[in-house]
Amino acid sequence: MSAHDADPTVTGPHDPEHEPSATLAFEPEHAALLTQRLVATSGESAVVSSPLTGQPLAHIPQSNDGDVAEAFRRARRAQADWVRRPVGERAEALLRFHDLVLDRQDEVLDLIGWESGKARKHGFEELSHVALTARYYARTAARHLRTERRPGLFPSLTRIDVNYVPKGVVGIISPWNYPFTLAMSDGLPALVAGNAVVIKPDAQTVLTALLGAQLLEEAGVPRDLWQVVAGPGPEVGSAIVGLADYVCFTGSTATGRIIATGCAERLVGCSLELGGKNPILVLRDADIERAAEGAVRASFSNAGQLCVSTERMFVADQVYDRFVDRFVARTDAMTLGATLDWGNDMGPLISADQLERVRAHVDDAVAKGAVVRTGGRARPDLAPYFFEPTILEGVTPEMSCFGAETFGPVVSVYRFHDEADAVARANEGEYGLNGSIYSQDGPRARAIAREITCGTVNINEGYGATFGSVDAPMGGMRQSGLGRRQGAEGIRRYTDIQSVGTQRLVRIAPMMGMSDAAFAKVMTSSLRAMKKLGRA
Repeated sequence: MSAHDADPTVTGPHDPEHEPSATLAFEPEHAALLTQRLVATSGESAVVSSPLTGQPLAHIPQSNDGDVAEAFRRARRAQADWVRRPVGERAEALLRFHDLVLDRQDEVLDLIGWESGKARKHGFEELSHVALTARYYARTAARHLRTERRPGLFPSLTRIDVNYVPKGVVGIISPWNYPFTLAMSDGLPALVAGNAVVIKPDAQTVLTALLGAQLLEEAGVPRDLWQVVAGPGPEVGSAIVGLADYVCFTGSTATGRIIATGCAERLVGCSLELGGKNPILVLRDADIERAAEGAVRASFSNAGQLCVSTERMFVADQVYDRFVDRFVARTDAMTLGATLDWGNDMGPLISADQLERVRAHVDDAVAKGAVVRTGGRARPDLAPYFFEPTILEGVTPEMSCFGAETFGPVVSVYRFHDEADAVARANEGEYGLNGSIYSQDGPRARAIAREITCGTVNINEGYGATFGSVDAPMGGMRQSGLGRRQGAEGIRRYTDIQSVGTQRLVRIAPMMGMSDAAFAKVMTSSLRAMKKLGRA
């Protein structure tokens, strides 16, 4: 069925084999109502299918360049009023949104499952992260954005005020792997800072982003302030880059480079969270059971389709065999399924393309001598795009999965004898997003963390300690991105910094007939005196 001969109000049937046992809070038939929020007048639509069943889920109206321009016009009009509202009033809307997300979680989780196929508990990670982010910025925005006093040139005579001025309209291009939190959490600080948002979610997960926009409106955010457009990235994404006052993107490094180039041409800022080939180091003093449990979550949450998930594990020789045995056993004990119910430890991959990439990486590794300790197979009996959680040994540099990001449930395990060598191997490659260290010696592990070239490093946890601590900045080094989300950095990126200097009594120039040479001598004496007084 093509996008042009389909009835846009009709969705595909449920697959009885995967029908959830409980009454759904979000039925596929609700999709047509959500799509009415799109700014899309091209007359074209695209079919999106559910990874749970392979059946059509919805027909998404497509936006064109004119629709993107219209979305920005609406957003700019709304922002002109929004920015005049007190930050406390804007924050109250985020707190109401926080409550709606928690109150309507069954509806949100059903839709995340329909669109992404992920296990329900991994959908809840998204939902809770959105609630955490909304509450955090509602409570802290005034502190992050308040005018700051800085030391002036002449103490008591020069006053410096630093203001954080909203940029205007922020463009967000979000991915499919975490369709709720990556569509919403980057935009929430932009809103409370006084900006408007125009977002293009990935084509596979538009409905989840639309539900988030609906909940924002129900929380009191003016509808025009948060615009949603849909369509192919090269067209619609490029149009956003050409109009936004700031761009926030999460996705591949290759696309991130294109977006950075477009922003550079316009001299507008951007933040980019990009690819990763994230390592875990299991040191000789690690708690083996805890490390094995954490490795399962770090490697196979959301079927490995997580920017900060683990794809490489470096294990000390002293504990290697015990750790790998426990890691394999825990992986074999995982509950695999493709339903909307609680209880599954892992769901399917999102698409045929993703399945083919994962299968190709595993087949290539096996053909070149890698050993599959567990997994290694597609499971069409569970869902069309299901691939087993897979642990590989003996991966070498000529194998595709050695350095390239798989973005699936595949992890390679390596033995090390020397910790300095393990750190060097963990730092190999072009990426630097997330890392993890397992050790019972916290100070020693934190010291090693400083040597890991990653934007976030977790001790005795795979990714949740940094990802869930929303006061801590999060982002990548090297080819894993620019800028940071979360914390003060996550809201101030959406502002321009303005310094206002007020000079009193004396001017910064010769006075009362003083010559330029005499003024220079006075200033020289002042500079020396300020150094002796310890002033900055």
